[in-house]
Amino acid sequence: MALWGKGKNKDTEIETREGRRVGLIRKSWRKFKNIDWKNPVNRWKFLFASLVVCIIVFGGGYGVLSFTNSPSFCSSCHEMAPEYSTYTASSHNEISCVQCHIKPGFTNMITHKMKSMKEVYYHVTGVPKQIVQTEEEAVANENCLQCHSKNRLVTASGDLKVNHKGHIGKDIPCITCHAGVVHSKIAARGINIDKDRGEWTKANAEKLIEEKYLRPNMGTCIDCHDKVNKGEEPWKEASYSVLPNPEETKTEAKGSTEVATTEAQDPEAAKAAQDQKTQGIILQAIGKEKANVKISMECTTCHKKVKVPQTHKTADWDHNHGGTAINKLNTCVNCHQDSKWAKAIPQEDIMSILKMGTKKVKYTPNIAVVKDQARINKFCSACHSKRPPGHENSEQWLTDHAKHAPSDAAKSQCFVCHDKEKPLPGSTQIKAPTDVYCKYCHRTGFKTDKKN
Repeated sequence: MALWGKGKNKDTEIETREGRRVGLIRKSWRKFKNIDWKNPVNRWKFLFASLVVCIIVFGGGYGVLSFTNSPSFCSSCHEMAPEYSTYTASSHNEISCVQCHIKPGFTNMITHKMKSMKEVYYHVTGVPKQIVQTEEEAVANENCLQCHSKNRLVTASGDLKVNHKGHIGKDIPCITCHAGVVHSKIAARGINIDKDRGEWTKANAEKLIEEKYLRPNMGTCIDCHDKVNKGEEPWKEASYSVLPNPEETKTEAKGSTEVATTEAQDPEAAKAAQDQKTQGIILQAIGKEKANVKISMECTTCHKKVKVPQTHKTADWDHNHGGTAINKLNTCVNCHQDSKWAKAIPQEDIMSILKMGTKKVKYTPNIAVVKDQARINKFCSACHSKRPPGHENSEQWLTDHAKHAPSDAAKSQCFVCHDKEKPLPGSTQIKAPTDVYCKYCHRTGFKTDKKN
């Protein structure tokens, strides 16, 4: 028996029209058009059929959305192995990927799904060399505020003083500071490229996810504050918080060739300018340089608990910290480390990380290591790289420096940089950061030594 009962249309049994077979759609339309809608039974049957269709369509659609929103769906593509591994090991592993990566709202969800069709295209035609978060897909503040309060003034550790509400009020993206909270900045480190995806196993993930990349990078705060003091608002440009998409930059590479060539022509000058900038910021941080700025760059401006050690406040610390540096260099670099003062994240080699693991190398006092740090570490070289004015003309200084050290007090200033005796290999008593020592030339000693 037909669903709608016996129809009254005489054409229902006609199978041909002008010598051609009537199609299924046309026959269905004829049946629907000739239904007796005055019959309440037919109306109820139509309502029931419509309800079933809606349940199938919307229920199926919801099922598809739920499945594609799940982290397990994201992990089904091998190119997402680094992102999924870091996600499962992060503090955000109890929420779904879309809670961060799609703005709240059904419209945003559907729009995102439509845009994401290009990811299917990439997966089928050729996976990108590196997966990065594009400007359009950057995590928005409203996503973070679904769980986090903007009224926090002190971080969970109780050390950093950060006015989150003030930052958000200026439309500063949360990810400007918290870029590594889930994925440990693997894109910036360059360890999620195609050749490394097979190394992202559960066992290796613990070695690859470093704590220092999960936390906000101090260099980001310093760089932004320095730009604000110069009247800039760097966060207005999305590229300041989000890495460029390598697939899109391929097409832009031609336009940037001239700029890249210019930078490559004088890399030493570019490095020197960056070093000078870093050293200037460091001197501001330790209170050596102060200016009328909007945001103070001193450590105590942002740090509540971490303060300058008492040993650093002694009158002769500038001249006598070399011994401490030799014996406790590993402690010194907790603060005095170049990578902490720069926004840029260094590129890493995944195999080197896996080989070294997360074990901390025990530091053994070594004067050679300390001298190298005094020259290359920006914090040390801010002072150690500056020669006194009288040393500029070395030939004249060589024959004329005696009169500048007539007393023991004056000589003590020389011994800040120079040892008197020849440095002995492995000695931990040497304080000088240079290899130039007095008895290299004064091999018979000094008059004062002979008198004693």
